[in-house]
Amino acid sequence: MSARGREVLERIRGGETLIFDGGYGTMLFAAGLLNGACPELWNDTHADVVRSIHKGYFDAGSQIVETNTFGGTRLKLVEYRLGERTRDLNERGARLARAAAPPAGYIAGSIGPTSRLPQDYALDAGVTDEEYEATFLEQAEALAEGGVDLFAVETMMFPQEATAAIRACKKATDLPVMATMFFQFEELHDRDRTMWGESPADAARSLLAAGADVVGMNCGRGPDRAIVIIREMRKVTDAPLIAYPNAGLPVTKGDTVTYELGPEEMAREYPALLDAGCNIVGACCGSNPEHIERIAAVVRAAGRRGA
Repeated sequence: MSARGREVLERIRGGETLIFDGGYGTMLFAAGLLNGACPELWNDTHADVVRSIHKGYFDAGSQIVETNTFGGTRLKLVEYRLGERTRDLNERGARLARAAAPPAGYIAGSIGPTSRLPQDYALDAGVTDEEYEATFLEQAEALAEGGVDLFAVETMMFPQEATAAIRACKKATDLPVMATMFFQFEELHDRDRTMWGESPADAARSLLAAGADVVGMNCGRGPDRAIVIIREMRKVTDAPLIAYPNAGLPVTKGDTVTYELGPEEMAREYPALLDAGCNIVGACCGSNPEHIERIAAVVRAAGRRGA
């Protein structure tokens, strides 16, 4: 394991809470990305914009910032006829984030879902475990070549895809792997479940069994459910936990989409998230550097952030 990757885990195990970053789609759309366009292509065509987003999160207090490679697998990029640029766009994404990082900043290589269903769910042939692993391996190798310190396998909905991504990262390199699932809140049953129907406790167990070093949740309904999810995960493991929920639910007015929670409103939930046992906190859709600035202040006030 690289020294910097090991350092992330050591800081967490030493009792420190680390600050992750916020939404990328939110920032890219604000900068002019059009619906239906490829965000990863901006690592080439709008490099200065992407670099400025990374810098904005570091300036706001993020200690770990992820790459603009959420949809960077070949299975996803072929939708934009960019499959042949898989390695290039991922390497560029890693190098852009590294260029924006201060000396103490860490870079997490973002690996999101492929949007292709596994065989168990697909109406067509679906994707096999071997195909998932191959596409994630290609992305992980490119991100490692670009200089990431760890991986962020995120917003996963199906256990087959999540565990294949974790295995691929571990095969590519010995960098730490953070793995987070997307949970739906089932109001009728007052519970949170993955698309597969896994509980937070079951998801934590399966991600750890696949080799993840840090597990948790991201996206979803908001910090209120993140607290419940992390609390349930903490009951079954002493492994490091991460949460970066959405800024509440989206609110659509005409062609404009906003989110329920502003920076102050969102940050009010984070003392409880820390008390639930979370070791890395950030935010997801609908958030921006102002949200991270307020969240970082909460962590500092709790005495959980190091120098």
